[in-house]
Amino acid sequence: MTMVRTRVLMLGLSLVPFIASAARAADLTVTVKEVRNAKGSVLVAVYDGEASFGKPELAKARQKAQAHQGEVTFVFHDLKAGTYAVAAFHDENGNGKLDRNALGVPTEGWGFSNDAQGNAGPPKFTQAAFDLDGQAEKSIDFSLNY
Repeated sequence: MTMVRTRVLMLGLSLVPFIASAARAADLTVTVKEVRNAKGSVLVAVYDGEASFGKPELAKARQKAQAHQGEVTFVFHDLKAGTYAVAAFHDENGNGKLDRNALGVPTEGWGFSNDAQGNAGPPKFTQAAFDLDGQAEKSIDFSLNY
């Protein structure tokens, strides 16, 4: 085999993992329901594990959209197969954070995939988790709590 053919073959083989991983990526559509008004924005974060859950800076993906009364839909493209959980909140005053009262109770809308509810705090990753198989688009929805 000539040197050129060998290099072409090696290059082709080196791309196989990238092609295979691209084939295992899918889109995730997230619909956030029961948004109470059109003030501010709705922020959504997709997490891929317990260690990152609830830490927006460690989210696998994040998006922000103008709030609309009723529903706001987001599409996350090319997520690898795996287990994910989604968190969202309605930033009505536009300050970029989930506001809370003096007792620490959220004063803006919040929600999690599977409509997961925590016990005196946010739910655990496992409560909000769902599988994305990476073969087809997946759609989830959940409601905000105010």
